[in-house]
Amino acid sequence: MTVEPFLDPFEVQRIVFTALGEDLGDPPRDVTSEATIPASQVDTADLVARADGVVAGLAVAAEVFAATSGGTSSFEPRVADGARVRRGDVLAVITGPTRSLLTAERTALNLLCRMSGVATHTRKWADILAGTKATVLDTRKTTPGLRALEKYAVRAGGGTNKRMGLYDVAMIKDNHKLAAGSITAAYRLVRSSFPDVPVQVEVTTLAEAREAVEAGADFLLCDNMTPSALAEVVAAVGDRAELEATGNLTLETVEAYAATGVDYLSVGGLTHSSPILDIAMDLRTRP
Repeated sequence: MTVEPFLDPFEVQRIVFTALGEDLGDPPRDVTSEATIPASQVDTADLVARADGVVAGLAVAAEVFAATSGGTSSFEPRVADGARVRRGDVLAVITGPTRSLLTAERTALNLLCRMSGVATHTRKWADILAGTKATVLDTRKTTPGLRALEKYAVRAGGGTNKRMGLYDVAMIKDNHKLAAGSITAAYRLVRSSFPDVPVQVEVTTLAEAREAVEAGADFLLCDNMTPSALAEVVAAVGDRAELEATGNLTLETVEAYAATGVDYLSVGGLTHSSPILDIAMDLRTRP
């Protein structure tokens, strides 16, 4: 599959600049590469998958190599983000000053492996949900500073982004309900203050789901419900609101939740618990 490639270039540059700064210090330097490799030396390297998975973040890796080489390196992707790859597949070929390749290596791989790991994990959920009504969503449980990249990786893996932050969707959770006095009061306050912002209400019982819909909510987050309880909510209000299930979902239980007729399954683990996809950079042997 090929995914919509948009990533904010300014956000990518910010992340790359910060990540390289962690590695290079102040003043920036790679003492090993500077000591062992002539500044004029040029080489080619391959980015190679060390495990089966789904790729995401090739453009981000390319930005790292461009940054360390002053834009003089070339980066040739051999696959597209969202592609399934096998162990041993070459993902990209980079040619440039050898020092800059080695200086970029760890930062580029840190970001690429992380994003590809999220995409690989997401694809497992998306594959199970294929043919059902349900779509897998991410959450705000992201690595600080990497939200844009991790949510992009979810899209690359076949998932869907929920909200990017506290600014684009109002989410009325338990503490908001307690502070406002009730679901109805909280919903009315949010709607009156931000009439154009989408509003979702977290519910934990059928009674709360009914109250939220009667208040006007058309998007409910059903938290920590069993499949049978969720099926009751779907039957009662599913024709009046979109429904999202969350809480303790696993790859082993996902089919039971999807079978209830719910619209979405949100999984914090896509971004907070995905293992990396092992990818390496192999410098080609010089003749």
